[in-house]
Amino acid sequence: MERKTKITAEEGKQELVITREFDLPLELLFRAYVEPDIVEQWMGTKVLKLENRKHGSYQFETTDPKGNKHGFNGTIHEFSPNSKITRTFEMEHSPFDVQLEFLEFEQLTEDTSKLTMHVVYRSVALRDQLLQLPFAQGINMAHDRLQNILNKLA
Repeated sequence: MERKTKITAEEGKQELVITREFDLPLELLFRAYVEPDIVEQWMGTKVLKLENRKHGSYQFETTDPKGNKHGFNGTIHEFSPNSKITRTFEMEHSPFDVQLEFLEFEQLTEDTSKLTMHVVYRSVALRDQLLQLPFAQGINMAHDRLQNILNKLA
């Protein structure tokens, strides 16, 4: 079974639904989103802060090929281990407004799990602007890295 990230963007809606099935146990998939050392590996970013709790926050920083630093951050509104994370996401110094992300983690079998991300944007135009970027390719590559890195931990 092919395990690739799927993105659904309904016409006229200001949201995306991103799904991916992983050949990973649920607990291991969830760790990829909450353990700083694992997050850094698959996202290719530096974790400056990651407070995994309700009303916690996070701050990440990445460096582009030219050496420029780019930050992104957010607030965690809901945190249920191995189940759900609701958070905001903001890219600093970018034209994109804050978005709201609902991440749901689901066990499919003992060895497989599914991530569903429901992402809400301020407007349809902003969502569509993001989709003009290589967003789908980037998130699929990141999820492929996540799968490969965690295969070594399994």
